[in-house]
Amino acid sequence: MPKVDVLNINGQKVDEIELSESIFGIEVSESAVYEVIKNHLANKRQGTQSAKTRSEVRGGGRKPWRQKGTGRARHGSIRSPQWIGGGVVFAPKPRDYSYSIPKKVKRLAMKSVLTSKVNEGKIIVVDTIEMETPKTKDFIKMLSAVNAGKKSLVVTAENSPVVVKSGRNIPGVKVAFANVINVYDIMNHESFIITKDAVKKVEEVYA
Repeated sequence: MPKVDVLNINGQKVDEIELSESIFGIEVSESAVYEVIKNHLANKRQGTQSAKTRSEVRGGGRKPWRQKGTGRARHGSIRSPQWIGGGVVFAPKPRDYSYSIPKKVKRLAMKSVLTSKVNEGKIIVVDTIEMETPKTKDFIKMLSAVNAGKKSLVVTAENSPVVVKSGRNIPGVKVAFANVINVYDIMNHESFIITKDAVKKVEEVYA
């Protein structure tokens, strides 16, 4: 089982924790991670892009000039795609980009990114993150003490409004909860900071 030091908010080692081999020590599946991230980004797309085809553009009902005898190219409408102000060829229309993938692939991808963070030494387990009042300065001190990277994902076991408010104004830092973390956020952040209780919750969910 992989072992990781448990730090306090001052960066001092206070304990050691054994991580589950079946979650934090599996063989990494890059293909599963790729599929889940692609699915995540596709599902986030709004799909609201839209442009008008030649049938939807106002005007162009009259033939601009006669078919023959003018020396100019023949045209039937000033709203053809080659005209300024004309319609768009194969114009994009609102559509739904979302699709679903198997739950097994999602679970494998989550375990793979968690394992990769352990292998890279980018996982930081803290004993607890306790703050009486929201204070960005104290949150920055905590990140500095545990040697977090510029882009850090902080995961807590439960929703903590004080922690969320303390970290939400720091560029590159995101606070999430153990039951809503996703593969994209873990991969998109350099450091993965998680509380001891959140580790147990993740192991319960993905055991």
